[in-house]
Amino acid sequence: MMKFILALIMVLPLSFLNQFWLVQFVWMLMSFMFMVMFSFNYVYMYISYVFGVDLISYLMILLSFWICSLMILASQKIYYSYFYSRFFMFVVVMMMLSLILAFSSMNLFVFYVFFEVSLIPTLMLIVGWGYQPERLQAGIYMLFYTVFASLPMMISIFYYYMVNGSLDFYFLNAELNEGLLYFCMNMVFYIKIPLFFVHLWLPKAHVEAPVSGSMILAGVMLKLGGYGLMRMMVVFVTLGMTINYVFIGLSLIGGVMISLICLRQSDIKSLIAYSSVVHMGVAVGGLLTLNYWGMSGALMMMIAHGLCSSGLFCLANLSYERVGSRSLYLNKGAINIIPSLSLWWFLLCSSNMAAPPSLNLAGEVMLINSLLSYENLNMGILMLVSFFGAAYSLYLYSFSQHGKVYTGLYPFTTGNFREYLLLILHWLPLNILIMKGELLCLWL
Repeated sequence: MMKFILALIMVLPLSFLNQFWLVQFVWMLMSFMFMVMFSFNYVYMYISYVFGVDLISYLMILLSFWICSLMILASQKIYYSYFYSRFFMFVVVMMMLSLILAFSSMNLFVFYVFFEVSLIPTLMLIVGWGYQPERLQAGIYMLFYTVFASLPMMISIFYYYMVNGSLDFYFLNAELNEGLLYFCMNMVFYIKIPLFFVHLWLPKAHVEAPVSGSMILAGVMLKLGGYGLMRMMVVFVTLGMTINYVFIGLSLIGGVMISLICLRQSDIKSLIAYSSVVHMGVAVGGLLTLNYWGMSGALMMMIAHGLCSSGLFCLANLSYERVGSRSLYLNKGAINIIPSLSLWWFLLCSSNMAAPPSLNLAGEVMLINSLLSYENLNMGILMLVSFFGAAYSLYLYSFSQHGKVYTGLYPFTTGNFREYLLLILHWLPLNILIMKGELLCLWL
């Protein structure tokens, strides 16, 4: 594992050469090299020092490689306008490094350290390259929400070390049955994923972030929360059986509430951000059932959502760069002007509503199975979440593509090769992976 980490550190000098495409090529190459090392098992592989990968961390690292390389492809505007492009590249490389170190660490404290470190480059992206003056407020929101819950987690990690004698994920044997420790240890992950009631930082951060910030937030940063919960639920199995139903109910009812909020959004980016909260709410609900279906479904949903949501943010940015606004009222009738881009809107919106053959469908079916086997009463809420998920995806597509074109638009280009390449690299893995869905269910 160290050779990949060292290779990433070697990419750092390239960021100062202002060679966006060179860095992207190196990352694409590394992601394909990493694919060859596929972890067909739940045991740790490629162990070195405190780093190693099992199936969950392997998939998360692969997703990080993919999304980070596509971030560079999406941020051509920064490169051409020389808007601190070298520093931007440096921040992206540092973010990639912190994510790889977080996901590949086999020790709880090392994971916690890099979990917190990954917050800093994200904050710099939002504050440095965001669009409106409110980006400062959005950055502070994100920082304080996370830090507020992460300090109790640090104390509980030290306490757990005293109880267990080891913080290696492989040796998390001693169970904790105190409700306070459950909250202290897991609240930071609930905020990160984010759970309903502690989700307010996410739409704000998404709306103010540049396209690269939105991509990494939706694609990988939210997955840190799910990944952390998957690792920590081992410690709270007995307590989880009694306390998790509160959080499952909260996440599902929150999913319905936020679906209704999606249906009245006029800002494209805000709608996609709120839909992220819905999808991750269902994922966290399935994960907390602590059964095999739920865990595999949550992992599948996290991968699918990372690709789908990131692709939708790219589409929103393409409209924003042309029209100069993210409002649905001004971005109407795009099918008359850019019909080829409308195809991508349709494909990604259909994936967002879990239509076949997207990976979202497989993840949603597994999560519905797990939640129904946990409690039959979840049926009604799941029906509503699925229905409203289709409703706001259709609303996004039909409102942005149909209707009368805004007459105050300036002439603009219909799209170039880079943009279509960016979209196809989101959509293809999302719809091809369902053919080998069993590979995402290989763990105990």
